[in-house]
Formats: sequence, structure tokens, C-alpha cells
Amino acid sequence: MGGSAYRTMQPSEKSWLFCGSDRGGQRAAVLYSMIVSAKMNDIDPQTWLADVLVRLPAYPAHQIDDLLPWNWRSAKLRTQPAAA
Repeated sequence: MGGSAYRTMQPSEKSWLFCGSDRGGQRAAVLYSMIVSAKMNDIDPQTWLADVLVRLPAYPAHQIDDLLPWNWRSAKLRTQPAAA
């Protein structure tokens, strides 16, 4: 990801100092990266994340890449029933 994608975070940069631990900071960075990736792929992050969290427990491990933002839209279309 380019540095410009992270510029939206500037006002709260110091908030990252209060993640609780190094591990908490790493988790927050991963989540933030996924949200920015969704935005960069013209996907509403809240819609994407809500759908992924519902599907994840029953999703086949060998197809988990389908849930990444850049694959999610086509995977969602494949799994939706056809309209009658």
C-alpha cells in the first residue's frame, strides 16, 4: 500500500501508542490495513467486514483468499442464489 492511503490516519497518530501492547498494536495495524485495502478496492469496509465475520466460521480454509477485499465481490456473487 502506498503511504498516501495512511494519511487519513494523521489526526489520531498518537492513538496508536495506546494499543495496550506490542501485540495489540500489530493487530490494530493489520485491521487498519485490511480496511484501507477495502477502500482502495471501492468496497465499503463496514459491509465487507460484516459479511466476512459472518461467513468466516463456516468458510472452507482452502478458499479463505476469496474473502480478501480484492476477491470478495466476485466470491460474494458466486455464493448468492440467483434471483427468481
